[in-house]
Amino acid sequence: MTALDLGLPSIGGLDGVPTTEDKQTAKDFTSDQEVRWCPGCGDYAVLAAVRQFLPTLGIRRENTVFVSGIGCSSRFPYYLNTYGLHSIHGRAPTIATGLTVTRPDLSVWVVTGDGDALSIGGNHLIHALRRNVNLKILLFNNRIYGLTKGQYSPTSEVGKVTKSTPMGSVDHPFNPISLALGAEATFVGRALDSDRKGLTAVLGAAAAHRGSALVEIFQDCPIFNDGAFDILRKGDEAAERLIPVTDGEPIRFGPVGDDGLGSYAVVQQGFGLRVAKADEVDAEQIVTHDAGDHALAFALSRLSDQDLMHTVTGIFRNVDRTTYDDATRAQVDAARQGAATAGGPDLQALLNGRDTWTVVG
Repeated sequence: MTALDLGLPSIGGLDGVPTTEDKQTAKDFTSDQEVRWCPGCGDYAVLAAVRQFLPTLGIRRENTVFVSGIGCSSRFPYYLNTYGLHSIHGRAPTIATGLTVTRPDLSVWVVTGDGDALSIGGNHLIHALRRNVNLKILLFNNRIYGLTKGQYSPTSEVGKVTKSTPMGSVDHPFNPISLALGAEATFVGRALDSDRKGLTAVLGAAAAHRGSALVEIFQDCPIFNDGAFDILRKGDEAAERLIPVTDGEPIRFGPVGDDGLGSYAVVQQGFGLRVAKADEVDAEQIVTHDAGDHALAFALSRLSDQDLMHTVTGIFRNVDRTTYDDATRAQVDAARQGAATAGGPDLQALLNGRDTWTVVG
């Protein structure tokens, strides 16, 4: 996709096509700041993928903004040569909403973590999603608080032993995908930090989407939660657990069978889904993924529990709906035009209206 596809100013001449001289590279999006994450942190892989991905959009660096909250992931804006705001804990979606409404020429991204987004920032996240603000939200999920040194987070599994839960966490964790779908997010995806191809594909689709887009990224914290997702990274066991979905294609996964396809399949079971061996079910029983089907997306999100037994990656949902920022700007424009049109809504009259009072004393 290009800046024209996103409705944003592009690099280059009047035709919107970047010239050879103006084309940007990953180096152009790399700041001069020293990257300060622990060795082996999954954030490095995500940063590298984003730096490689941003030039493909054809959007000027000065038209790109990354807003973060507080946490290890929230250092992200420092390491990109774009505009960036390191904001306050959990409030990045709120600040980014203001930017998106007032500056439609900007491509606005939020970088947040499982603690930042789902604990103190929980309300801000769900309301940005339900309003369908034109934001791209990258939620780094390592199932732990890293910056504050290893407390359990809203996505830590039950029984997690940490510095703040020495006898094991008794909290039931959030499922971020289910939460986003429940909030009516119009785009919901998931990827692994180590899967560059899959991550880039989901990021590209999120960038092309007009509306709220949440991408959950499983990433490793080698200091306080080492190996949390190793079971999904390689080998036959990973192949039996990872379920990559593609819109319009039957959901098959796992080690390749005699037919050259995955040996496992997702099939309907009542109002939900279950995993079966592909050779034990008829082809018509295998579910075909439809990113426009909200109920299917939610059912897929429930296949994956705390044990990561069946973990879906890819795009769960991708639908169109009027964005909050477009609707807000249209309403403001209508009010302004109405003030100059006989019989139209008069914004100044509203401001000077009779519903006022005087405070005495």
